[in-house]
Amino acid sequence: MKVIHKKVEGIYGYRRMTININRKTENNFNGKRIYRLMDIAGIQSVIRRKKQQNKRTNPQHVADNRLNRKFEAEKPNEKWGTDVTEFKYGSSKKAYLSAILDLYDGSIVSYVLGHSNNNKLVFKTVDQAINLLDGEHPLIHSDRGFQYTSQGFKRRIDNAEMTHSMSRVGKCIDNGPMESFWGTLKCEKYYIHKYETFEDLSKQLMNIFTFITMKDIKND
Repeated sequence: MKVIHKKVEGIYGYRRMTININRKTENNFNGKRIYRLMDIAGIQSVIRRKKQQNKRTNPQHVADNRLNRKFEAEKPNEKWGTDVTEFKYGSSKKAYLSAILDLYDGSIVSYVLGHSNNNKLVFKTVDQAINLLDGEHPLIHSDRGFQYTSQGFKRRIDNAEMTHSMSRVGKCIDNGPMESFWGTLKCEKYYIHKYETFEDLSKQLMNIFTFITMKDIKND
């Protein structure tokens, strides 16, 4: 085992070590035995398993699905959808866009582009949208992302006397308007350009959201 370990520069774990030893010695050693012997000899793979980056968290707040596929709105600021999506720029850098979509006409109520997908990004987006209201109390629909199930988000919704609606886990149909918006935006306005800097990406998004609504994009 030590000879093989040195020869392959330590990349074998016990499974590949077992296969190699059995092939060379024409035996059928059990993997558990090889694992135990490697442990005694102080041999282990230099390749580490990739750590799980996404940790499951218990939601602080959940809401019923009050939108329930009723996507039509009779007036502005009656029904909103919100979500976060990822963009790339430069060689491998990432930016995150949080936006609120008015289901009445497909226009963007507010948006924030940031370097991290966190509570601050989402809270700033909803704060901007709430400041634009003039006595309206819209329903806002989201998925169950950690930002939307947080107490900070709930507090903002409650203070504005808005109604929160959430898709159930694995049931994203009611988040369709936002998913459709992201898909169309990226296909028709994002993928055809290359962005070297965060500022380039931000400027392009500002132009899109200032002059173009979802209906305009679909009708291009």
